[in-house]
Amino acid sequence: MLCVLFALATAGVAAAANGGFTPVKPESPNASHTQTAYYVILGFTSAIFILVEGLLVAFIWKYRARGRARAVEGAQVHGHTRLELIWTVIPVVILCVIGIVVFVELPKISDAPAANDAIRITVVGHQYYWEFKYPGGARSIGTLHVPVGRVVDLDVVSPDVIHSWWVPALGGKIQAIPGRVNHIWFKAEKAGSYEGQCAELCGVFHAEMSAVVEAESQQAYESYISTTAGQTIGRQEWTGVCATCHGNLGKGGYGPDISASTLVTSRSSLLGVLRQGVDTPARPGAMPPVGIDWNNAQINAIVDYVKKHIYKPAPLGGTSGG
Repeated sequence: MLCVLFALATAGVAAAANGGFTPVKPESPNASHTQTAYYVILGFTSAIFILVEGLLVAFIWKYRARGRARAVEGAQVHGHTRLELIWTVIPVVILCVIGIVVFVELPKISDAPAANDAIRITVVGHQYYWEFKYPGGARSIGTLHVPVGRVVDLDVVSPDVIHSWWVPALGGKIQAIPGRVNHIWFKAEKAGSYEGQCAELCGVFHAEMSAVVEAESQQAYESYISTTAGQTIGRQEWTGVCATCHGNLGKGGYGPDISASTLVTSRSSLLGVLRQGVDTPARPGAMPPVGIDWNNAQINAIVDYVKKHIYKPAPLGGTSGG
């Protein structure tokens, strides 16, 4: 009885918040095809579950012992050829229907529609953040900006370990694998912010590796990649990469306090840490090479940002936190 009451109490909460049992509302054609396949399979499996479990409970009740001695055998039931054929053919038909639906929908999920104005963007999975490279050289960290109503082709790569790009409202998952370029597409059908997450365990800070796709007007998108991305890349690198381990002010967290370290104000020293990481016998794998593929503009941007907003020299007589 307690189990039943608990299930009833939690079922309403799960249903109200979607419970994670069904796909989120699709906002891209490929996500819509994924949802179609999901609900077809869910319909069949739910019906089969109800039928089988219902019959099981009914038979347990109908053929219960009713006081018969344990040593007495129950009535012998012989096979029924017609019934056996029926419950063999029906599952075959169900599997055929599911197979047809899946193989009709799969190409629509994976193959991007022909579009003369498609935008190609590179998605780079790092430990532990997402980096986006736009046409023309603009880059952003953590948030991908795209125009509404245009096909976006993504080249998904990784310079370190395997990650998985996944924005549920805009399509399926795709692996980011070192040495390989994988592809996925979407077309945001309305403006909004769509949340995503790395869906592959990629290290100790995997849970922090979230992403946001910001779908906006064509004018807003062009304005962003031409001006804003270049002006704010230093702040994005700090908040989306460095602060994850070292804290918003560099005072430390998972990583050490670097707010008073001259290391972060020296371009050459910072370049070495960003591109090579920190891996010593005393601290193996302490820091991944988070900026292994950053260009000179990105390196300069993070150095400038740290000097202006993070670096706070230790008082005379104090010690550096680096």
